[in-house]
Amino acid sequence: MKIHEECLPCLVNQAIRTAQMLQLEDRESLYQKIFQHMSRMDFSRTNPEIIGENFRLIKAHCRCDDPYRETKAFYNRRFLQQMPYFEEKITTFSAAVKHAILANIIDFNPVHGRVEENIRLTFAQAEEMKLTVDDTENLLQDIRRAGTILYLGDNCGEICFDKLLIRHIRKVNPGCKVYFAVRGEAVVNDNTMEDALFVGMDEAAEVISNGDSSLGTVLPRVSASFRAVYDAADVVIAKGQANYESLSEEEKNIYFLLMVKCPVMAACVGVPEKSLVCMQNRKEKS
Repeated sequence: MKIHEECLPCLVNQAIRTAQMLQLEDRESLYQKIFQHMSRMDFSRTNPEIIGENFRLIKAHCRCDDPYRETKAFYNRRFLQQMPYFEEKITTFSAAVKHAILANIIDFNPVHGRVEENIRLTFAQAEEMKLTVDDTENLLQDIRRAGTILYLGDNCGEICFDKLLIRHIRKVNPGCKVYFAVRGEAVVNDNTMEDALFVGMDEAAEVISNGDSSLGTVLPRVSASFRAVYDAADVVIAKGQANYESLSEEEKNIYFLLMVKCPVMAACVGVPEKSLVCMQNRKEKS
């Protein structure tokens, strides 16, 4: 999915938000670097790849390898503490899928609103909320037949619900091999190996790095070892908008689990904004 012109303000605002969060004094020089880089931008590439490049400039400028480390730790710790409650409440595979999608609200892209308020309201309304696209039954059947499953993670905090869903996957198919993939480097609030180990994801799946610092899963940029796992997987579960943006054109049995958060994504998926989606890739090979 190529970048849209409507995504350009988001790219700029991400840099502004991070600079303000870090209280940088020389913000203008950072913005100049971002603008210079974007002036040479290739519009045939995906938004996640370009965000990854911008964020590398931000990290180099502020001399910080993970600007959102404290924020990620806060949300990971917060939802780890609540997991006993959710483990008792979420007893079915479909409920685990829905809550994993609901947790996709934990996002620090500037167009996605007030994080704390959105999280509170979303989980308070969980029982009433329905999936706009619901391929959960197809996913369940494919999991039962799978030998290998690759789960592509997304955001901090959300990872706790990914772990809960993977536990339900193992109940459905105890013999399958499950991999959980994280970003190769810090990019906004996406999960890295540090985050996965912090929440104990290695207790539920084999945690692997994709070897790249893009926001999603940009296959031409990933490591050879990750690509081998991706190619061999019978089922790929891809969380979040960035994974949809970077993988929606692939011919692979992928299930996209996401909350639709902006007009561009709503138009691409063909659903209203704020929709909850569990959608099997329409480009799967026959």
